Amino acid sequence: MMSWNATSQNVTDSTTIQLTKPIAKLVVKDLITGDGLKLEVKTLNELLVETNNKLETQSQLVTNLESQVLNYQNIIDQKDQQLGTSSELSKQLENQLKKEARAKKLYKVGTTVGAAAVLLLLVQ
Repeated sequence: MMSWNATSQNVTDSTTIQLTKPIAKLVVKDLITGDGLKLEVKTLNELLVETNNKLETQSQLVTNLESQVLNYQNIIDQKDQQLGTSSELSKQLENQLKKEARAKKLYKVGTTVGAAAVLLLLVQ
């Protein structure tokens, strides 16, 4: 038989509890198991906190990447608009050049005809 001394906060009052050997072994086993389980719960809680931190970081990364994709898409759309505007302006310039070329030809022809007419008048 094993004896177990327990003391309360009052030093003058002491009580002795006697446990049989098998029960004392079970009590010690339960205490050890309980301490191990407390440590396991603490470790699992720390692991859960770290996992949640990683998940939050990954969520922030995903949000950041989605934002970057939207920004790049906006840039692409703006470049497409610029390209379309540039193409329209090029066509307008080509049309204006054709008009100027026709006007220049007409001016040359008119000048040649006018010069020929003046020469004919002078020759007569």
